[in-house]
Parts: sequence; C-alpha cells; structure tokens
Amino acid sequence: MKHILIIDDAATVRLYHRNILEAAGYSVDEAINGIEALEKALVKPYDLYIVDVNMPKLDGYGFLKEFRLQENIKQAPAIMVTTEAGANDRTLGYAAGANLYLTKPIKPNELVAYVRLLLGDLS
Repeated sequence: MKHILIIDDAATVRLYHRNILEAAGYSVDEAINGIEALEKALVKPYDLYIVDVNMPKLDGYGFLKEFRLQENIKQAPAIMVTTEAGANDRTLGYAAGANLYLTKPIKPNELVAYVRLLLGDLS
C-alpha cells in the first residue's frame, strides 16, 4: 500500500483529501506545517506528498526546498494543492520542487487521477 503525507494547516482540507485518498486505497498521514512534515518524512518514508502553500512556521515552498535538499530522506513526488493561482505562484512551486501544481478546490476524481499518475498506479 502506498503512503501519502498531506501537509496543510486547515483541518477541513486535510480531512477532505484524506477521505478521497483512503477511499482510493492509500494510507494517509497528516502534518499541519512544513516543519512537522519534515520530521515525519525523516522517520517514515512516504510515496507522495500533498502540499499546501500557506502554512505557519514553514510554508509549502520552504518545505519542498528543504525536503529536496535532504539526502537521508527518500525522495518522492509532491503535488502542491493551493488557493494561490497566479503564474508566479506556479513558477515558485515548480522551482521549489513540486512535480505538479493544482489550485483548490480540486475534484476528487482529478486528485486520485493525478496521484495515480505520479505513483505509477495506472491500473
């Protein structure tokens, strides 16, 4: 079973994404900011990260930059899912290390399709 970490400071968003991904057969953990996410990634490798941009302590851009620099953490795809819809925001997301940049709200079937694509679960 593939393991996904959802990183978002909004409990409702984490629950929304968790319900969609668990229904699709994935194991899901949550983090409320980039610092907590880095700590979790050091302890347990994840197969994919769903990352918000605007969070306290360490935002999504900061998390991805730090995450991509870590040699002792298994690297995995990351999807930024955020309300920040500007072209510059998208550029910053990809520059930080995102594999995909999506704007909220995202439809459940779209989220699952993108997750399956990045994980190679094309069955």
